[in-house]
Amino acid sequence: MVQIDRRTLLAGSVLGAAAAALPATPSLAAAPLAGKQGPGFYRFKLGDYEITAITDGVWVVPVKEQMVRNASLEQIQQALSDAYLPKAKLMITFTVLLVNTGSKLILIDTGTGGKIAPAAGAFEGNLAAAGVDPKAIDTVLISHLHFDHINGLKTKDNKLAFPNAEIMVPVPEWKFWMDDAMMNKVPAHAKRYFQNVRRVFGNIGDNTKHFEPGVEVAPGIKSIAAFGHTPGHTVFQISSGKDSLMALCDTSGPPALYVRNPDWHSMFDTDPKAAAVTRKKLFDQAASERMLVYGFHYPFPGTGYIAKDGKGYDFVPSQWSPLL
Repeated sequence: MVQIDRRTLLAGSVLGAAAAALPATPSLAAAPLAGKQGPGFYRFKLGDYEITAITDGVWVVPVKEQMVRNASLEQIQQALSDAYLPKAKLMITFTVLLVNTGSKLILIDTGTGGKIAPAAGAFEGNLAAAGVDPKAIDTVLISHLHFDHINGLKTKDNKLAFPNAEIMVPVPEWKFWMDDAMMNKVPAHAKRYFQNVRRVFGNIGDNTKHFEPGVEVAPGIKSIAAFGHTPGHTVFQISSGKDSLMALCDTSGPPALYVRNPDWHSMFDTDPKAAAVTRKKLFDQAASERMLVYGFHYPFPGTGYIAKDGKGYDFVPSQWSPLL
């Protein structure tokens, strides 16, 4: 049995009182919240080519019935819920693709130029973060002439963003949007698309090269007609060695809506029926060939595969990898 005498008891009392008199040990401060994401770019190899997906940010839009012309609001919300996405708001991503062939730097579309939504317009900063000088871009391939694909051709002070690049636009796309008679026919709300094309290309139109879809537009990059979303919408098949990637561009919008429901008519499609036919044709090709695809509005970095079963299609994101 432990014996505690009077001296031990008094010593313990003194030590206890001294400890109580000491200041409390301060707790470690919590790390401050970052409040923002890091630079948004992702690299991967395609054969001998190096491809960089660069985010331009997002556009958060309220989910409304008219966003899909031939689906009810309840159907749209159910499709979003099935994909574990919010029902009230849709996040539309913008991802630009940069192809490095080893001898050429080729950009596919240019992003919003910061003129679409508060959370968009990050492409310029992310391109710099990826270590790419805009002056080094050799070619800019334009899939179609909607705001979010061409506004990045100009800086905020209206200068050429890629001063040394050859800019290439599909012939049917150029003819449609540059047709004054067509511009005068469309409803007032649609005129802004035509006016924006003139704003962007007003002082560079003469230096823009036009190509017919179906030709090779750069080393290993073939253009493919994909009309419907716009009259001259064009996609690009990138091939290096045994590897290929189909840059679907705006063949479909967010996969939760338009890959799973390829017959749905987006409010942004000029010819919705033609767009649906094109969509299924390209999805069939990508699925049968197990080809890597990229979508401008697909979840960043926008790459994956189109899976097909008896019920239709689905988008399977490619696995992120730290290896090149």
